[in-house]
Amino acid sequence: MAQPTPIRRVASRPRLLDAFCCQGGASMGYHLAGFDIVGVDLAPQPRYPFPFVQADAVEFIREHGAEFDFIHASPPCQHDSDCQRIRGNTHPDLIAPTRAALESVGRPWVIENVRGALHKLRGPVMLCGPMFGLETYRHRYFETGGLFELSQLAHPVHTAPQAKMGRPIPPGHFGQFVGNFSGVALARKVMGVPWMNRDGIRECIPPAYTQWIGRSFLAAGTLGRAA
Repeated sequence: MAQPTPIRRVASRPRLLDAFCCQGGASMGYHLAGFDIVGVDLAPQPRYPFPFVQADAVEFIREHGAEFDFIHASPPCQHDSDCQRIRGNTHPDLIAPTRAALESVGRPWVIENVRGALHKLRGPVMLCGPMFGLETYRHRYFETGGLFELSQLAHPVHTAPQAKMGRPIPPGHFGQFVGNFSGVALARKVMGVPWMNRDGIRECIPPAYTQWIGRSFLAAGTLGRAA
């Protein structure tokens, strides 16, 4: 098991573990909210902008999760992705093992996933791009635990048309930015992830989502309370 990369912590900044971090969309939001970040992922992530550990995320949570003030986990969504089912691809289902690991370490936590996994998540909050002024409807669902809770934001009506998957985005339309989409430069701007490539963008959480979650966590006074 790899060890966390040593990082210099700023006084009073809480420490957050981003499990299954990929290229770091969630991490960036928490960083902007005021956290020091360490990411862990099974695959190398050369574009990840914060200290990184290459390791099995579930095992890392069990072994090192208690060293952090807050844990975010985004188990791979491919198992519950409509696109992957259409293609007949198979992927591991890691939501339950991830939840068990999180519950074992006694820290506040969030599990994020896609609509296809909604039946596996417990009382999740849904976030959507227009809630944060983003020109994309990327719905993501967030289950919380360890004495941390989120309130559901009002869901704006989807008034802008959505461009077809994989097609150029006409003026006035929102992009989907999934699969082999076109317009990486536009996607970086819309999502707020200028360091990412297409592979990272198609799976990422917009940082605006986790910036709101991180600020909600700090405002709730959950820091320092064990589950």
